[in-house]
Amino acid sequence: MELLDSNESKKKMCQYYNEISKELFGFGTTLLRVTVDQNIVTFFAKHRRSPRSDALEGEAPGLKLEVDFRMSVLYKKKFREKLEQHMGLPIEAVLRDYDASTQWAITNIILEQA
Repeated sequence: MELLDSNESKKKMCQYYNEISKELFGFGTTLLRVTVDQNIVTFFAKHRRSPRSDALEGEAPGLKLEVDFRMSVLYKKKFREKLEQHMGLPIEAVLRDYDASTQWAITNIILEQA
């Protein structure tokens, strides 16, 4: 896992994180930091607020929560696929929590232990 802790690997993972964000939401993050601790990779991300999200929140708050949840599930799936395919990471789980009111997301990648 030492190789993952290199600046080059972290930069590549952040690039993939932002690629998925742009693909799904139309724009990247305003702040993104990654840490590696043994077999856990953690991403701290501040996202931009979507005008569509604001509109949904005012008109249909329940629907907005559902959309946020579904987009987070889709994000995890796409991010996992990208990391496995392009970096060959043996991923056991992808855990993501997103707070819509502050636009913060924490994503944990748990890697399989050898």
